[in-house]
Amino acid sequence: MATSTSPNFSTNLQNSTWKTNFPSFPGKKSLHTKLGFSFSVSFNKSINAKSYGTEKYGEVVVDEEMDKIRRLQNGSDVRGVALEGEKGRAVDLTPPAVEAIAESFGEWVINGLEKQQGYPVENVRVSLGRDPRISGAKLSVAVFAGLARAGCMVFNMGLATTPACFMSTLLPPFIYDASIMMTASHLPYTRNGLKFFTKRGGLTSAEVEEICEKAARKYANRLAKVSTLLNVLPTKVDFMSTYAKHLREIIKEKVNHPLNYDTPLQGFQIILNAGNGSGGFFTWDVLDKLGADTFGSLHLKPDGMFPNHIPNPEDKVAMAVTRAAVLENSADLGIVLDTDVDRSGVVDNKGNPINGDKLIALMSAIVLRENPGSTIVTDARTSMALTRFITDRGGQHCLYRVGYRNVIDKGVQLNKDGIETHLMMETSGHGALRENHFLDDGAYMVLKVIIEMVRMKLEGSDEGIGSLIQDLDEPYESTELRMNIISEPRYAKAKGSEAIETFRNYIEEGRLKGWELDSCGDCWVSEGCLVDTNDTPAAIDAHMYRVKVFDDEHGEHGWFHIRQSLHNPNIALNLQSSIQGGCWSMARAFRDEFLKASGVDAFLDINQVEKFAENGPIA
Repeated sequence: MATSTSPNFSTNLQNSTWKTNFPSFPGKKSLHTKLGFSFSVSFNKSINAKSYGTEKYGEVVVDEEMDKIRRLQNGSDVRGVALEGEKGRAVDLTPPAVEAIAESFGEWVINGLEKQQGYPVENVRVSLGRDPRISGAKLSVAVFAGLARAGCMVFNMGLATTPACFMSTLLPPFIYDASIMMTASHLPYTRNGLKFFTKRGGLTSAEVEEICEKAARKYANRLAKVSTLLNVLPTKVDFMSTYAKHLREIIKEKVNHPLNYDTPLQGFQIILNAGNGSGGFFTWDVLDKLGADTFGSLHLKPDGMFPNHIPNPEDKVAMAVTRAAVLENSADLGIVLDTDVDRSGVVDNKGNPINGDKLIALMSAIVLRENPGSTIVTDARTSMALTRFITDRGGQHCLYRVGYRNVIDKGVQLNKDGIETHLMMETSGHGALRENHFLDDGAYMVLKVIIEMVRMKLEGSDEGIGSLIQDLDEPYESTELRMNIISEPRYAKAKGSEAIETFRNYIEEGRLKGWELDSCGDCWVSEGCLVDTNDTPAAIDAHMYRVKVFDDEHGEHGWFHIRQSLHNPNIALNLQSSIQGGCWSMARAFRDEFLKASGVDAFLDINQVEKFAENGPIA
């Protein structure tokens, strides 16, 4: 039977049956936070965690403490500020907060397994991986402690990727019951976060909300904290080698090279830019071992300060330096990975960056060749040209809500409903395939591109993968603007929803001439952007709408998308038009006929909209 949660942490840990083959590290460090929580870590002996709290809180204070945890939820993830250094942002992802969340996740996993099996479970096993952020070591200790309090056995994967954490629940001999990845993706080094997995995939926003609600109560109710002693350290495991071998075997099997089965990438030069994140393994443990020449690869060494550029396939610097390396070395392909390798972008042999709509088009071309007639799910910020590209190849295009988890979950639901859907992809580079457990794995996406590149070469083509999207039209104009919400953090989400719902009412009442709510197939915008119309619609994690824009001269010439950010207290605006000056005219109408007319500009910082409306793209 799983160890029950006990208010006496020391007793709980002393009764644990963990393994002890965890490597020792020299030295000792003391780690502190503003909340009075401190760790005294002696890596070659044991971990001592000591914390203190207020003996008595009033109701208002308790509610504020609970809100601190609730605000850490970021859709299907948890994210927060882990280090000081951000202007106007206090540290909120503290060790006590992380410990409470990890404990609640552990309990949630145990309860789920007991409901599934119908009897008490024991030896529930949970793995933890992390990216190279400098706050990772301190917060990992808090995760270990929290999972231990829940009665879980803990396995430390060390430096890992987000997709690898999920795969650690499936690949033998590991097959953990659940996994946590500690990362904040492409966000600054001061941030960190948690992503959660079970064998069925990543958790939904509703599930993470449930875990954070339980954690909020634990966090607020621990008014008198006790000294704890962690005598047995988590088991250190090397899962990344198994994961890399898994990727290599897929490439070998799918290419099935007639001459070089074990080294199918022989003769190809591939440059990888890991951005000093967790993705360097893909060079030496996948590409090199398959025979590729990876000379010229960039920023492979993990560095949690990210000294060269943001590890993000959408980052212009990341793409520019990768493009330069491809051209300088006359390479066949360039690869850009984000910090935790759940997103990717590529550069073709002519130096053309392929991300955003272009990457979705490339993956669609590959998927539709393999699975004719498949539905492709994307977020609602993709271009009208991408829809034509997909339908011209016999596919169906489903536009859905922004948010990679929303897009993936929509694809899962479509498949359950009998609609064959093989690719789900967001413009940010998050992409999942049905063949790969609906997992958003940037390395697997690149793997598909590499296999296609080799296949084309074996068939006698030297054009490169960029030729697959040469007929994709680009929008004439496209821009993104942001409006910060002027509010206390605890009220920001409600104020953002108020502004967006007011916008929806203005559109439905016809108060912006030529603007109307967009629809797509079986989806409609009645309760949020492109929401399901089935009997059990998906919960809305952030309000958003897409609007089609017309005028008398050009007819329909663009769209306008408004959404509440999951990461920060702001509202994002995406504008796209097929005519010159289209985005400019939309911005002016939005400012004059909505923002100022409705009065929502009283609690929104509309400076970016103002500048663009006055000066156009020059702004």
